[in-house]
Amino acid sequence: MPFREINSKMVEATVVPGQKLFSQRGAMLAYRGEVGFTPDIRGGQGGLMSMIGRRVANEATPLMTVEGSGTVMFGHGGHHIQVIDLAGDTLYVEADRLLAFDGTLQQGTMFMGSQGGVMGMVRGQVTGQGLFTTTLKGHGSVAVMAHGGVIELPITPGTEIRVDPQAYVAHHGDVRNKLSAALGWREMVGRGSGEAFQLELSGSGVVYVQASEEKL
Repeated sequence: MPFREINSKMVEATVVPGQKLFSQRGAMLAYRGEVGFTPDIRGGQGGLMSMIGRRVANEATPLMTVEGSGTVMFGHGGHHIQVIDLAGDTLYVEADRLLAFDGTLQQGTMFMGSQGGVMGMVRGQVTGQGLFTTTLKGHGSVAVMAHGGVIELPITPGTEIRVDPQAYVAHHGDVRNKLSAALGWREMVGRGSGEAFQLELSGSGVVYVQASEEKL
């Protein structure tokens, strides 16, 4: 169920009978046809442990299930929207970044401490991002939100990419991440919002970075 970009801040999805999609509650802007919207108390398709994980991490972003026949336009808070197509791989994204996604995708959570050990847990505390990150796996499309637009940076073996943790939006592929201290004039005179740390990503995949350090 691909999304069509109307402009940088709105997308449109085609809803067909027998298929569903999930969206953040309050993200529906307009729709045509016979489409129903119901709260998703399970938190998507991740099951009980997925829901518990997000609640422990204070990431229980409320979702709604969208079903029926028609087209739906989505947007939220005037944020820029990036559509990411998955072809069997896994997307790692903060829960509050999700605007809408295919119901065919398998939803879960990952404990960030498992990537980078203790530093992975430090990342959650320093950046304000949860210790648990939402995962979406399979074949389908995901619409994520960001400030100021998004760029895609390829990650190739042997070359690390360093990202300001608060500019990080999502990544997919065979990627490892860890938090490291950054030394430099910019970090010393920064706003004290986590700029003294860098998120290092290595392996093979893509990282999505927003053109801002503001949180959603």
